[in-house]
Amino acid sequence: MLRPWAAHWITAVLLCRAAAQYSSDQCSWRGSGLSHESHRRDVEQVYLRCSQGSLEWLYPTGAIVVNLRPNIEPSSGHTAGLHVCIKPHTSSQGSHVYLEHTGDLRLLLADRDQARGAVSCFSLAEGALFVEAVPQPDISRRITAFQYELVPSRGPGAHMYPYLLPGSVSCQPCSDEDVLMAVCSTDFAGSGIFRGFSSGTSELSLVVVTLSRLFRQKSGVFVWGGAKGRGWTGRVNVPARCGEHPAEDEYLLTGSVHFGEAWLGCAPRYKDFLKLYVRAQKQGTNPCHIDTS
Repeated sequence: MLRPWAAHWITAVLLCRAAAQYSSDQCSWRGSGLSHESHRRDVEQVYLRCSQGSLEWLYPTGAIVVNLRPNIEPSSGHTAGLHVCIKPHTSSQGSHVYLEHTGDLRLLLADRDQARGAVSCFSLAEGALFVEAVPQPDISRRITAFQYELVPSRGPGAHMYPYLLPGSVSCQPCSDEDVLMAVCSTDFAGSGIFRGFSSGTSELSLVVVTLSRLFRQKSGVFVWGGAKGRGWTGRVNVPARCGEHPAEDEYLLTGSVHFGEAWLGCAPRYKDFLKLYVRAQKQGTNPCHIDTS
């Protein structure tokens, strides 16, 4: 519901849409609230058009509206189910972050909560980010800063990322089709074993894995080393409710990388994956080729 004090801001947003300013690289934006010092009720428009990037607002005053508009044709259907996830820096302060849609504001991140660095996600269709500075007698040393990324809520492994749809993590095995797509399209794919827990909470476990094969990876989350230098090692996040994987079994490990951390997706036993992969090859239904030798 729109609060009385917000009416002025929404009016300002509507008035300034025509005078929107684009960020210099369309992926990240860095600005200063000092430009608002003489007229604190300004609302600046920011447009970001990439799949990931960052925002840094120094000495926040007034407000900014962050419009996340990926360079995807609306008719392609690729924006359906697309979510935006943001992760504030642990030093971020000085602003409240809302979702703004057709004049309504919904609190997403309060100023006091940003120091936890927790990830928040929302549907791209829900609106723009409305970042409002908290009035302060001294704005020095205050910086609002966060990273953002666009995350599909559908596809192999999406059901294991807890921030997309809180409370609805599914630990059910992926379908055969999802497994074949995962080995071809997810951020990392390889075969290996679970070696033990590194750390965790009541909701998430950080698990150490060693890979004997690495078909693909993004952002270097797995490093060469492993046992006697014959593998890759890394850590993956796994929802605690999904239980443990026996250390003696070899698995196909696939998943996504969010804000530099690996998240487990489809993870069938490797021998089961090989049977599926060979069968799909014979039937001509393999979406891609990998070296399983």
